[in-house]
Amino acid sequence: MASKDSKFPPQSQETLPGKEHLMQPLPQAINPDHKPANKLKGKVALVTGGDSGIGRAVCLTFAKEGATVAFTYVKGHEDKDKDDTLKMLLEAKTSDAEAPLAIAADIGFDENCKQVVDLVVKEYGRIDVLVNNAAEQHLKSSIEQISDPQIERVFRTNIFSQFFLVKHALKHMKEGSSIINSTSVNAYDGNPEAMDYTATKGAIVAFTRALSQHLASRGIRVNAVAPGPVWTPIQPASKTAEMIQNLGSEVPMNRAAQPCEIAPSYLFLASLQDSSYFTGQVLHPNGGVIINA
Repeated sequence: MASKDSKFPPQSQETLPGKEHLMQPLPQAINPDHKPANKLKGKVALVTGGDSGIGRAVCLTFAKEGATVAFTYVKGHEDKDKDDTLKMLLEAKTSDAEAPLAIAADIGFDENCKQVVDLVVKEYGRIDVLVNNAAEQHLKSSIEQISDPQIERVFRTNIFSQFFLVKHALKHMKEGSSIINSTSVNAYDGNPEAMDYTATKGAIVAFTRALSQHLASRGIRVNAVAPGPVWTPIQPASKTAEMIQNLGSEVPMNRAAQPCEIAPSYLFLASLQDSSYFTGQVLHPNGGVIINA
């Protein structure tokens, strides 16, 4: 598990999305002390961006808790990480869960999201937990450097996809189901080097609150998680080697989290027995940043 002395060697990757298998050290996707309690036994979960980072950790945690897991990834860029995650999920899944499913998709477009949902439902019959986690980030030193195509791309991946996936998944979700959206501490304290990314994360908070009210009468809970700095592929793929050395130094705990430290927040919100009275809320595993919102 990460400690106060956890710092990362300088490194960077040339392409987005980042690749987990190239990171040194590898992120910790599962807490070895996790004691499964069948909190998601018999549930079907769909996690976007589940091949690496927080998404992988969420998939593995859900699988250990009895869920059948499907996840999306970017074909070509994330094939190796996808294969690694599938292998981990096969080892982690419980005996009564079905085999995991990896789906290649650009979820920034409505038709692709419909195809993802249709594939999951064809394979498993329903969706009980939807985790909108996939995101991309491009650092720029000024707003003048942010191009129109970049703005559209970031919004499509980070927030358009959430609208699209919810719209199609709802047809197959029943009372007691859970939707969990990944936002960020940046939605609350801002990030001047990632203004488009930060704007999408703020939109996700507002979307979560509005959607929770819309679905409350149907018994479907909608919440979000707003992590602080986490050791995931988006870090070396979007930041300089020097920034990686200082990752997490801006928060009171003076370190970045490991993905396995974030995944329990998603498990809590996915588990009806734990969070049945939670909707429209945001959990903040952020290393001590005070959020008054």
